[in-house]
Amino acid sequence: MAVDLVSVVEEWTTRITALAWALFLFTWSVGWALRGAPLPFARVKRIGSSLVEDSVWAAFWLAVGMTVFKVVTYIASLIAQGLGF
Repeated sequence: MAVDLVSVVEEWTTRITALAWALFLFTWSVGWALRGAPLPFARVKRIGSSLVEDSVWAAFWLAVGMTVFKVVTYIASLIAQGLGF
């Protein structure tokens, strides 16, 4: 039963982080497109810069979160193996 729980948590973590990385790439791309667009509007370029900066911070926190989730999954699998599940 516990091994099933570990695999479910690992599967959901993988799916959610893949979705988050896709959102990061989309935001980063849109930000650079707006920032580099040949438009005479400074506000659009600022929005693009803001999107790039926010997406880089999101990638950092996503990497930290992935590390924490992997450590928790590893510890849970060790506990499940130790209990004989």
